[in-house]
Amino acid sequence: MNTQTNQTASDVAVLIGRFQPFHRGHVVLLQRALVSAPHVVLVLGSSFQARNAKNPFTWEERAAMIGATLTEEDRARVSFVAVRDYYDDTLWAAAVRKAVAQSAPDAAHVALVGHFKDASSYYLNHFPKWENIVVESERAIDATCVRRVFFEAEDLDISLSVLDDMVPHAVRQYLKAWALLPHYAALVEEHRRIVAYKTAWKSAPYAPIFTTADAVVVSGGNVLLIRRGGFPGKGQWAVPGGFVEQRERLLHAAIRELAEETKLALLGTTLEGMLVDVKVFDHPDRSQRGRTITHAHFFDLQTENLPPVEASDDASHAAWIPIVELAGMEDQFFEDHFHILDSFLSLSEQGA
Repeated sequence: MNTQTNQTASDVAVLIGRFQPFHRGHVVLLQRALVSAPHVVLVLGSSFQARNAKNPFTWEERAAMIGATLTEEDRARVSFVAVRDYYDDTLWAAAVRKAVAQSAPDAAHVALVGHFKDASSYYLNHFPKWENIVVESERAIDATCVRRVFFEAEDLDISLSVLDDMVPHAVRQYLKAWALLPHYAALVEEHRRIVAYKTAWKSAPYAPIFTTADAVVVSGGNVLLIRRGGFPGKGQWAVPGGFVEQRERLLHAAIRELAEETKLALLGTTLEGMLVDVKVFDHPDRSQRGRTITHAHFFDLQTENLPPVEASDDASHAAWIPIVELAGMEDQFFEDHFHILDSFLSLSEQGA
């Protein structure tokens, strides 16, 4: 790619996306951004989280694969900024504006380059003070399709040949090398499990909405966590919890799952007396498995002693983790569980 800027009132052009991975549709947007302003800021969303089948690449890996498609001249004009998922549009938009301002502090006029492809593009409306540059789609390519080809083909070479028409050559080569890393096989298996999970519900008359209950338990400056024993999120840290049964109240579900996964030896009635708060987490994209609404119950044992725990059921490991360590573990958590902990324990403030 080699571009030159035209005369424009924009000081900086912003392009926001997950780029999981960067494909030829994104190339069109980036080319437009490069001719719209002398400085381009690429906002890499869904950063700082654990790898999963929907977001397999770290923000550093995405920056590298995008940078590999640029000429040296254009690469000098592009800045990459990483923004986490906040599951709150107001907080997320504020974080994007702050990141752009830090990357281009002298920019008086900002242009936002984007393509309204579907409901997922609503985020473009969160920046009313920025000029909108809408780019029409010339090719029906989306990252979901790219990931499906990358993860589902039985032969990697065949998969990569199919992707020739969907991703830049430099990205194809990047994916070929990346597939040699141990992450690839695990994510292929996770992708397979999620596809099977969704297929099992295809015959339902309505799209299902799942209800879960989680237990955030603190004691003596520690929080009780588990490592997930199966897919999705195998090996990742999580808050104990699971699906609510048919004849079960939410609080009782949280306490039951806590006992099943950690064998925490406290009576349910005792835990009920230690309940401090309950919050609902209902972002439509919080889970790969489908629309899943969870109710997180916050228990404070109010003791310096740490009751013994033992992993069981869906957990491969259970442990008391110092709260002061959690901010540095963000990229090890399942789905939005770091966000759940953050909402109760203000972890992102500790890590600021």
